[in-house]
Amino acid sequence: MPDSRLILQDAPGKRVLLLGNEAIARGILEAGIGVMTTYPGTPASEIGDTVSEIAAEAGLYMEYSTNEIVAVEVAAGAANSGVRALTAMKHVGLNVAADAVMTLAYVGVKGGYVIVTADDPECYSSQNEQDNRYYALLSGLPCLEPSNAQEAKEMTISAVEISEKLELPVLLRTTTRISHTRGPVTYGRLVKPNLKGEFVKDVKRMVMVPANARPMHVKLLEKMEKAKEITEKTPYNAIMRKGNGEYGIVSSSSAYNYAVEAANLLELDASVLKLGMTHPLPEKMIAEFLKNHKKVIVVEELEPYLETHVKAIAKDYAPNVEIYGKTKEKYFPRKGELSTRLVAMGLAKITGKNPPIDFEKIDAAYAEIAKTLPSRPPILCPGCPHTASFYVIGRATGKKAIYTTDIGCYALGIMPPLNIGDILICMGASIATAQGISKTTGKDTIAVIGDSTFFHAAIPGLINAVYNNHKVVLAVLDNLTTAMTGHQPHPGTGKTGMQAMGNRVLVEKVAEGCGVKYVKVVNPFKTKEAETVLKEALQHPGPAVIVFRAPCALMTVRDKRRKGIEIKACKITDQCTDCMACIKLLGCPALTVDEGKVRINEALCVGCGLCASVCPYNAIACSKTD
Repeated sequence: MPDSRLILQDAPGKRVLLLGNEAIARGILEAGIGVMTTYPGTPASEIGDTVSEIAAEAGLYMEYSTNEIVAVEVAAGAANSGVRALTAMKHVGLNVAADAVMTLAYVGVKGGYVIVTADDPECYSSQNEQDNRYYALLSGLPCLEPSNAQEAKEMTISAVEISEKLELPVLLRTTTRISHTRGPVTYGRLVKPNLKGEFVKDVKRMVMVPANARPMHVKLLEKMEKAKEITEKTPYNAIMRKGNGEYGIVSSSSAYNYAVEAANLLELDASVLKLGMTHPLPEKMIAEFLKNHKKVIVVEELEPYLETHVKAIAKDYAPNVEIYGKTKEKYFPRKGELSTRLVAMGLAKITGKNPPIDFEKIDAAYAEIAKTLPSRPPILCPGCPHTASFYVIGRATGKKAIYTTDIGCYALGIMPPLNIGDILICMGASIATAQGISKTTGKDTIAVIGDSTFFHAAIPGLINAVYNNHKVVLAVLDNLTTAMTGHQPHPGTGKTGMQAMGNRVLVEKVAEGCGVKYVKVVNPFKTKEAETVLKEALQHPGPAVIVFRAPCALMTVRDKRRKGIEIKACKITDQCTDCMACIKLLGCPALTVDEGKVRINEALCVGCGLCASVCPYNAIACSKTD
């Protein structure tokens, strides 16, 4: 991440290399946005993290909200008080926020309001590949899609302007490749944010009871008609490459870059229509483009959103044009990320032109090199307290219970030798899923969830367990941070997005407030004590909550290094019999086997001592540095 001073520079014309997410953060400053809310989630996390570092100095308010719907509701309150606002989230976060977003489209906004939704083709850090362009279609909200970092900044500003013109929230859809690719960004002038709002009462517009909702739906439809005028004129929808051949290409977002590169690679004489505002689509512009070509190829990632609409427009304006894409012949995949190679292969099949590159030869060379590379399975970090928690859970249950897991680092508990995690759906689902399993199987059921996820989505499920007296154990793995997305704060840390201390909310107090009778806090590294408590919880006749609390190992190591404290690795002593118990029970990446002998990689070991506690021969020596 660049120095926050760099993001804050009021230097119009300065060119800086930024991530797409950092460019959006810069756009927030240039748009004069006064309130920024988020719940961290890859690939959107850096937007909030960047703004959090500079919010106080920039004069805006930033918060890490409890979850995405709360983030939208806070920002919607600000926007309807006339203050410009933005909320950032990953694609599945919009599922959480959708209840608010759908009706907010009716209510509208008075100050500009942008909702950033970062899609994740290829599921790099997500449980699905949903295409959130359909949320724009479902909600009736405008949608902009940048194809590079510069556009990410510019579209943030444009989205605010469109929002205020239409009095509607505007979706800004990015993808992982846009969010996490660096590109040159030219700065504009900073705009001082306005945090002083005024809420003007207007019940017919703001209160969505049925009598008011019906006419506001009509208003929304009228606003979308105005949006159609905007999309025909916006510079984000334009022919970026003019050709004289029979082929035309329609594309958007990161796929546009692949389309242009692939067309150049094949020396294809084709015009390229780039769409940056993809809802509503510029019907007249697309119709004219279709009329000027005999064959049109639609290149897009994930769902055939553009293709479906282009075909519908073609039916009315250019019924004889041939349209190629993901449906029927399936020239491009409907899953995962695209690449220049995949697009070139699709274009080659359509046009009959052969790529000048022998992809099969490249594949063979890659496969040969890959044989020499060590495998890197996804594993928990050395010293991770979750490893200790999973070890305790496995010991206490003999690995005979059913384990529902959740979204976070601890999802890696499914990997051997820990093998904790039998079903994972979405944020907060572990606790309620466990109730259904327990009720129908009668087996011991343990729901595993992290501290940030607990606050995000587990509380309603926990209340349901209390209300219906479900016999389940909720194991909250509290590592005192939102580790998976970059160590952002949450209510359990007490630190806020303004880099200040607020009020710390303790998991155990919330559980007690929900009515749970059995609530205990344990240190997972004190394995015997934690195991005893968990066994006791399994005997409790109703819901029980165990908080496994120990700080994230990465935070611990970082803090020690900053303080100049030496990190002392554990060592194997002469008492080791190479029984492999530590290897077989923990799977810690600092523990290795070399020629049949157990070794500790001192570069990785953080000296947590967990391996020493499980060694049956006391053959591992650890020196605590706390």
